[in-house]
Amino acid sequence: MIKVLSGVWALLLGIVLIMLGNGMHFTLIGLRGGIEGFSASELAIVTSGYFAGFLAGARVSPIMIRRVGHVRVFAALGSFMSAGLIAFPLLTDPWSWTILRLLIGFCMSGIYVTAESWLNDASTNENRGKVLAAYMIAQTLGIIGAQALLNLGDAASSALFIGASICVSISFAPILLAVSPVPAAEVARPMALRELFDASPLGTIGIFFLGGVYATQSGMAAVFGSLIGMSAAQISLFVAMLFAGALVLQYPIGWLSDRMDRRLLIFGSAALGLLCCGLAWAAGDLLWALMAAAFFAGGVTTPLYALFLAYTNDSLSSDTMPAASGGLVLTFGIGAILGPLVTGSAMQWFGPYAFWLALGGTFAIIALYALYRMTQRAAAPVEETDSYLGIVPTASPVAVEAAGAWAAEQAEAERTADNGSDQ
Repeated sequence: MIKVLSGVWALLLGIVLIMLGNGMHFTLIGLRGGIEGFSASELAIVTSGYFAGFLAGARVSPIMIRRVGHVRVFAALGSFMSAGLIAFPLLTDPWSWTILRLLIGFCMSGIYVTAESWLNDASTNENRGKVLAAYMIAQTLGIIGAQALLNLGDAASSALFIGASICVSISFAPILLAVSPVPAAEVARPMALRELFDASPLGTIGIFFLGGVYATQSGMAAVFGSLIGMSAAQISLFVAMLFAGALVLQYPIGWLSDRMDRRLLIFGSAALGLLCCGLAWAAGDLLWALMAAAFFAGGVTTPLYALFLAYTNDSLSSDTMPAASGGLVLTFGIGAILGPLVTGSAMQWFGPYAFWLALGGTFAIIALYALYRMTQRAAAPVEETDSYLGIVPTASPVAVEAAGAWAAEQAEAERTADNGSDQ
C-alpha cells in the first residue's frame, strides 16, 4: 500500500485540503444561516443549489478539459471556488448564497473530474482498487477534519470562511506541482433513465432516494442542530459523526456485499437507517442519542451508494457499465437536489425534528422497495456478481466508471482463478 501511495500522495494531500475547505463551508452554511435568521426552507434552497451546480459541472467540465487541459481547468475552478467561499459573509441573503452554492458545486464537480482523471491515469489495473480506496478515505477524512477546524473561530465573523478559502487555495500547490498533463477526461454519455430502470429498477429508484438522504444529511444537519439550539462545537461533532460512521461501516458492509444477496443487504442497511432516525426523533434533544443516530444513519448512507452501484453493475455487460454509471450519477444528483427541498419544507411546517422524519421516511421507501424487488427477480449467484468498491457519493462519473471497470475485472479474475483451481 505504501508503494501505491508513493505515486499519488501529492494528489491525495491536495484532495484532503480541498475537502477541509468544502467540508467547513457545508457546516458553516447552517451555522451562519441560523445567525442571519434564514428559515429552514431558505437554507434548503441554498443546499440544493450546490447539488444542482455539481450535476451541471459533471457534464460540462470534461468538455472544458478537452478544450484547454487539466491544469488550466483545475486552477480556474479552484480560484473561483476560493473566491466564492470568501463572498459568503459579504453577501448574506438566501438568493446570493444560492448562486454562490451553484458556483461552488460546479467548481467542486470539475475539480473532482480533473483530480480523478489524474488519479485514474496514475494507477494500473493491478492497483486501481487500492488507489481509489485511498482517494475515498482521503475525501472522508478531509470532511471529518473540517468539522474540527470549525471550533477555531466564530461563525458570526468572516474568519472561518476565509480559513476554508485558504485551505482550497493551498491545495493547488501539491497537485499542480506534482502531476503531469494527461489525456482529456472521457466520460460516457449517461444511459437513458428508462433503459437504466429496465436494467435495474432497484438500483435506479434506490439511488434516487439515496441522493435525497445524502444531501439532507450533509446540507441540512447543521441547520437542524442550529434550530434546536446546539452549540457550534456540538453541531460540528454531529456532522462529523455522520461521516465517521461511513468510514467505520464501509468495510463490514462491503465485506458482506460480496458474500450475500445485495438486495437483502440494501434492505438491512436502509432499515438500520430508518431505526436510527426513529430513535433520534423519539430522543428529542438528548445529545448522546443524536450523536449515535448520526453515526449509524450516516454510516449506512455512503455504503448504500456503493451497494447500488455494485448491484446495478451485476445486471449489465461490461460495455454498458460506463453509460449506466453516468445515468446513476445523474439520478443520484436529481435526488440530491430534491431531497433538501422536501426536508426543508417539512422542517418549516412541522418543526426541526421533521429532519429525522424526512430521513426516516426516505430510508423506509428504500427498504420497502428492496423487499418488493426481492419478490420480482431471483437473486444472482454470489459467485457471478462483481466486486464491491467503496465509492463515496461525492465521486464524479470518472471515478464511478473507473470503479465499475475495476469491479468487473476483479470479479472476472476471481472467477477465472476459481475455475482453474477446480480443474
